[in-house]
Amino acid sequence: MRPAAIAAAAMAALLLAGCGGESHQDLRDWMAAQGKGMRGHLDPIPQIKPYEPFAYNDFDLPDPFKPRKIEPAKGDNANKLAPDLTRRKEPLEAYPLESLSMVGTIEKGKTRYALVKTPGRDIYQVRQGNHMGQDYGVITAITDSEIDLKELVQDGSGDWSERSSTLNLLQADQNTQEKK
Repeated sequence: MRPAAIAAAAMAALLLAGCGGESHQDLRDWMAAQGKGMRGHLDPIPQIKPYEPFAYNDFDLPDPFKPRKIEPAKGDNANKLAPDLTRRKEPLEAYPLESLSMVGTIEKGKTRYALVKTPGRDIYQVRQGNHMGQDYGVITAITDSEIDLKELVQDGSGDWSERSSTLNLLQADQNTQEKK
């Protein structure tokens, strides 16, 4: 055998002898003291009910897990509301109405314009008849303190209905809070 191998074997034997000699009696005593008086109780494992297969025989009924459109009753052609999907979108229709802020008004001639700020801090001039918001909103009136809109929303059955919304003037204290 080589001297390096003999020296490595001797070192390994010394290391093993150093680790195995102590009994760690103090640790065993502490563990015994901690376990005194402790009694555990385990509930029995619950019985598992056997699986009973169920045969689904109502295949002629609609599947409750498939999305479907509720068909309107025949002769229900009274609701003709629908947005003009061929119309070119205006810039403020890219934003949800909740994210837009009215910051003021101006008048040019006899026309009143509202100033609307976007989340990107751009300011747009809008007047009655302009569109804004993502629900096909049309501006119906502009006052010194608010913009009134008429929006078209689609319900679960696919029918369109009108909804009135208002965008209020952003107050000065809200404006300072926004900058913080």
